[in-house]
Amino acid sequence: MQKNRLALWGGMIVTALVMAVMSTLPGIAQDAQKRGTILTLDGPVTPPAADYLSREIAAASTRGEEVIILEIDTPGGLVDSMKTIIKSILASDTPVVTYVYPQGARSASAGLYIMYGSHVAAMAPYTNTGSATPIQMGGTGEEEPTPVPTDGEEDAPNSEMTEEDGDEAPVDVSNEASMRGKIIEDSVAYIRGLAIERGRNAEWAEKAVRPPSASITSREALELGVIEIVAEDLDDLMAQLDGRTVQTASGEKTLSTADVLLTRIEPTMLEKVFGFFANPNVAAILFTLGTTGLIVELWNPGSVFPGTVGAVSLLLAFYSFQVLPFDQLKLGLMILGMVLIAVEIFTPTFGLVGLAGISLFGFGLYTLFPEDLRVNEGLLAGSIIAMGILLVTVALAVIRSRGHGPLIGQEAIRRREGRVEDWDADTGEGFVIVDGERWRARSKEPLQPEERIRVVDVDGIVLIIKRAAASGSGASRLLQSFRPQRSANS
Repeated sequence: MQKNRLALWGGMIVTALVMAVMSTLPGIAQDAQKRGTILTLDGPVTPPAADYLSREIAAASTRGEEVIILEIDTPGGLVDSMKTIIKSILASDTPVVTYVYPQGARSASAGLYIMYGSHVAAMAPYTNTGSATPIQMGGTGEEEPTPVPTDGEEDAPNSEMTEEDGDEAPVDVSNEASMRGKIIEDSVAYIRGLAIERGRNAEWAEKAVRPPSASITSREALELGVIEIVAEDLDDLMAQLDGRTVQTASGEKTLSTADVLLTRIEPTMLEKVFGFFANPNVAAILFTLGTTGLIVELWNPGSVFPGTVGAVSLLLAFYSFQVLPFDQLKLGLMILGMVLIAVEIFTPTFGLVGLAGISLFGFGLYTLFPEDLRVNEGLLAGSIIAMGILLVTVALAVIRSRGHGPLIGQEAIRRREGRVEDWDADTGEGFVIVDGERWRARSKEPLQPEERIRVVDVDGIVLIIKRAAASGSGASRLLQSFRPQRSANS
């Protein structure tokens, strides 16, 4: 009996151990499976995008992942942000593969530099790259890129500049052409350093940087040695990457991507919000809303809502300007245009000053950002139309107010509209609100609280009122709200 009991307990223990081991097998197999990360650069190269990419590249490298796929569709962006991304790629132990995707995408300007800095560059069919000439803007400004140091080429930038320019002469920093030339030379040295380090076409890269900025399709890029792969989709890309050897920060690594489990990592919610505001179209909308709101608030003090919306919009617009390359001169033209529009509103000049203001604002808005980051034409047209509607609305209000001539005393309150606050149907008297002031009133018509009324006469300090016509709502009340308020003394 004792032996049977021991055998039973022994069998139960063995069964439990076998089940425990079997339960860990899927986890062991999952841990043994190679992993990779998919990141996305969709839009301008900005600080939020750089924070997201540099953080996730470093994290994937720390985890020892097999590969990082960086999908790119960008018009370019800030040099500082571009360099942050490239530095994280150069420091990564995990190979970073840039992939211009989906079909129809592009990797222009700063995107080309990022491609040249990656371990493997790939593009989907019907995509393009190039147009990497640096644009010197008056806002945040683009820094002069620093050449990437590589073995045996420390003197390459200087030797190349000597071939182009001969003996180096003192440069007048006040000369815009000289400064632009220096920026282009530094940009050429920077991308040539990346090209030599990665074994890519340095001569074509220089053509993409120097004016008039070359651009090529994915097939041309493959033929010229700008990229290594043209892939239809991610599956095709992973198949072509398998067995390829690359040089990482920790040494050579042969990719084994046939059975890699890819995980897509998105930016954080905060980075998405900041990235949303780091958009030229959003910046244009915010600046237009902000200036319009403040002008309306100044015209009709006490409205609160236009002023609040305007102030918040301007703060957000100025944040956008901090992370986007813009021209200070063009921003100055926009501000001057808004000043002229305000002058037209407060001192009507038959529309001439207002039209000049709208023209300056529209021109400044369209040329505020570099060509690759230009504001959408439809948005530009909408902004100009909105400004025109504002001017017409105010002009109509001014014409209507002038049609009454100067109003003083009892004349000032006649024909004004208001609402019933409290009403006694038995006596036909009560209180009304007109132009924000509380008045005693009487009427022969039965009225209800909150009903719209119109002042027809004044009897001492009592208003004689009647029910306002239905047509008096809507547009007429909007026009009336634009009138400067006058005190109505009885």
